[in-house]
Amino acid sequence: MQQLRVLVLLAADGPLAQGDLAQALGVGLATVTGLVDRLVARGLVERREDPQDRRVRRAALSAEGTALIDRIQAAGQEQRRSLLARIDLDALRGLEQGLAALRAAVEDQETAEEGVE
Repeated sequence: MQQLRVLVLLAADGPLAQGDLAQALGVGLATVTGLVDRLVARGLVERREDPQDRRVRRAALSAEGTALIDRIQAAGQEQRRSLLARIDLDALRGLEQGLAALRAAVEDQETAEEGVE
């Protein structure tokens, strides 16, 4: 799971220094080094020099890593599509209204909290 979390972070944020990865994952640098080593060995991640600081090495998704993340996202979309296809239209409309009400309540609460600060 930690390796998947690294892949997801790199997909979302782009190439990251290992220190930044460690901080985002809440683990030590040695742990991240091991995770990145294993992902490099599997061909899913590559290490690159930082153009601004040649002392820094950034972990980045390889083409194979990007393809894996794309497959995972496509499978998730297909599963959501399949689940939604099982729900009748009236129930989906009710769900939409409920989610809109929840979103409005969250926005109201955020606005109220901003006024307190």
